[in-house]
Amino acid sequence: MVSPELLRRYPFFAGLDTDQLVTLAKVADEVEVEAGHYFFHEGEKLDTFYLILEGMVAIVVELPDRESIISTLGPGETFAWSTVVPPYTATAGAKALTPCRVVAFERRALWKEFESDWRFGYLMMQRVAQVVRDRLHDTRIQSLAYVTA
Repeated sequence: MVSPELLRRYPFFAGLDTDQLVTLAKVADEVEVEAGHYFFHEGEKLDTFYLILEGMVAIVVELPDRESIISTLGPGETFAWSTVVPPYTATAGAKALTPCRVVAFERRALWKEFESDWRFGYLMMQRVAQVVRDRLHDTRIQSLAYVTA
């Protein structure tokens, strides 16, 4: 479990009430990883949604001869949105570029809470949709840079 006050500091959780923050804190743990750690690879089944507390994470697409960084994320940003969207399969990989400290939220526990409190689930899915929007934008920009290079 993490502190609800820790979560309150980050914009992704803005507007959630104390009970909702406590619920999230109960299904979360802090995790530390070294640079080079892969949180997951494209195509893997996901069970964890992440918030970055410290460090940098790259969202990567693995190509036959190399990997391409689509987005670089830092403190306060979330990743692994596919964890909460069926079929829960990673659409890209995530790799620690630096040592990282993250909050890891367990999917099954999250969904149980969302199902018991539909308003809470709706608010969280709105936030996840914003993350998806941002990743699509990043992917479009990266694709344009590749095409024009």
